[in-house]
Amino acid sequence: MKPYLHNMFLRLIIVTVLFCSCASDLDFDQTKDLTLEPVIVANLTYFDVKASAFVDNGTEQNVFFDAKDFDVFRDSFFRDNLKKAEFNFEIENTISRAYIVSMVFLDENNQVMHDTEINVPAYVNTPNSVKHTDVFENQTLDLLKKSVKLEIRITMLAGTPLTADSSGNLKLRSGATLYFEIK
Repeated sequence: MKPYLHNMFLRLIIVTVLFCSCASDLDFDQTKDLTLEPVIVANLTYFDVKASAFVDNGTEQNVFFDAKDFDVFRDSFFRDNLKKAEFNFEIENTISRAYIVSMVFLDENNQVMHDTEINVPAYVNTPNSVKHTDVFENQTLDLLKKSVKLEIRITMLAGTPLTADSSGNLKLRSGATLYFEIK
């Protein structure tokens, strides 16, 4: 019987300890001081243009143009909480011509909000990659938030003429790192 009483006493102590707890008053006003600062990394745009795209009916075309909707700021969450943005561009050129690649951000009235020009040297049988970063904060971020279109302009500079059989590509990869502050 003694082991039974010993076991019962041990169980009683464990149950008593489990039902005793310490608690303090919760201060839900602490959440008013809470600030979240998430960072989001996303793809921005991409293209891969062949050398032959700069030739139309045997004639060189010096400018290649593309426009895309860029209305991410129509969402009030982005407009209200975005505190900084970094756009990273990487351009690889395997065409034997130099280029200027322009990223032009336009508002709803087609007014330029921001313009980035990246000089891309001609390919000369060695890896040719150019990296560029644009940082948007304060006033430049305010202008970016008004953008609704992104125009990509590729201007071919003087050099060896291209034909429909010319080899190589001009590739752009870009991404955005977005810094938020949510209160």
